[in-house]
Amino acid sequence: MKRKALISVSDKSNIVEFAKGLTTNNYEILATGNTAKLLIENKIECTEISNYTGFPEIFSGRVKTLHPKVFGGILYRRDNENDLVQAKENSIDPIDIICVNLYPFAKVVNRDDVDEQTKIENIDIGGPSLIRAAAKNFKYISVLTNPNQYEKFLTELEKAEINLDTRKKLAAEAFSHTAEYDKLIADYFEEEISKEKTALRINLPLLNELRYGENPHQKAYLYGSFYDNFETLHGKELSYNNIIDLTAAVDLVNELDDNSCIIVKHTNPCGAATGNNVLDAYEKALSCDPVSSFGGIVAFNNEVTEEVSEKLNEIFTEVICAPSFTEKALQILMKKKNRRVIKVLKNDSNIKLQFKSILNGVITQETDKSNFPADFKNVTNKKVSEEELKNLKFAWIICKHTKSNAIVFCKDLKAIGVGAGQMSRIDSSRIAVEKAKQHGHSLEGAVAASDAFFPFADGVEEIAASGITSIVQPGGSVRDDEVIEAANKKNISMLFTGIRNFKH
Repeated sequence: MKRKALISVSDKSNIVEFAKGLTTNNYEILATGNTAKLLIENKIECTEISNYTGFPEIFSGRVKTLHPKVFGGILYRRDNENDLVQAKENSIDPIDIICVNLYPFAKVVNRDDVDEQTKIENIDIGGPSLIRAAAKNFKYISVLTNPNQYEKFLTELEKAEINLDTRKKLAAEAFSHTAEYDKLIADYFEEEISKEKTALRINLPLLNELRYGENPHQKAYLYGSFYDNFETLHGKELSYNNIIDLTAAVDLVNELDDNSCIIVKHTNPCGAATGNNVLDAYEKALSCDPVSSFGGIVAFNNEVTEEVSEKLNEIFTEVICAPSFTEKALQILMKKKNRRVIKVLKNDSNIKLQFKSILNGVITQETDKSNFPADFKNVTNKKVSEEELKNLKFAWIICKHTKSNAIVFCKDLKAIGVGAGQMSRIDSSRIAVEKAKQHGHSLEGAVAASDAFFPFADGVEEIAASGITSIVQPGGSVRDDEVIEAANKKNISMLFTGIRNFKH
């Protein structure tokens, strides 16, 4: 007696070859609707499911496999006497292989050109039920949910019976498959149907285990679709810290005009500039803090050329990232074996939420999509000039991506002093001034940005004493009047944006 395999697939990739392999190994094929039609067209003998159950597909295919003869054949325990008796009494034959993948709900759920009813009709019912039943009974059943499983499965089947470890692995993959499917449906219903959010569901595939985390004693793993955005062209595997810094650098450089360069160290910019060309941008960015730039992450938003590569090779950098590289540039950059060269494949601008782990939970917030406001307020007697405004907007973006408390000095569309992550704003101000002086930058005529309001006038007084001519900040302190008065006394202009950009 032939053993039975049930095939019901939406994604029909390689299914004809797989079905042929099963028949070669003495399996009788049961199949649903369009799957059966395809197999028959390819001269593969199969039994259509309604002929097997004696019950027709009904409600436009909504009900076809939901039948005791199908689910009994999957779920009964082959070594349980009561199950064996009941199977015989009800003419239920064992079904030993289930090959199912699901209606393409994931492909339609986010499409604006697909109406609600069509999306709902793409919610599979029988498919997940078949998968879950087979996975539950993995002791006796093999369940396949992905075309990439077929070849290896057939190879093992041709050699002998499918072993228990393989069935366990397939079952785990099956439950993961239905979990992701259910997540998409649940999220859709909460966001679009009930309009009531009740849970955070995270279901991301494991890409790879990283060498270690922030420190060598910490294990680390990469989940999701990170490599849809980035391609490694050269160098060893990205580390945990590389990935964090790379993401920070790309997020920042993408907010700047063309021909911009960012150098990041420990998620903070230690160099930032927009230049006349890519080389100019890099040289200006590097001049901000060439000491901290050693071992940093360098990101561009334009193609890297041979000239730029020659300059990049003068110091050690962990990662160089850009949307493209000339062939000669790559040859030069690849001379450094320990450096990673990364190509940006695409920039995701649809990331809505950010997540952080907390004690026994997760905290989430909307991604900071704020832009420099058109309705900013010039609150001082001295009005901002056109040149100052251009640099203030640049400084504001850099400050937005710098850990709070953040103070950033800029001049000629380049950062010249960065004070980041301090417990008091006055300390950040002093560090930014000291950094600028340390690397030979004149603050005369420069501008400053603060990621949050100045709680006291001393922060403004510290900055103004350095020679800057204008400050941009959110405003909103109970002492705003004192802060504005301090700026007026120093004869500098000050803008209020009404937008705070804390970054923790």
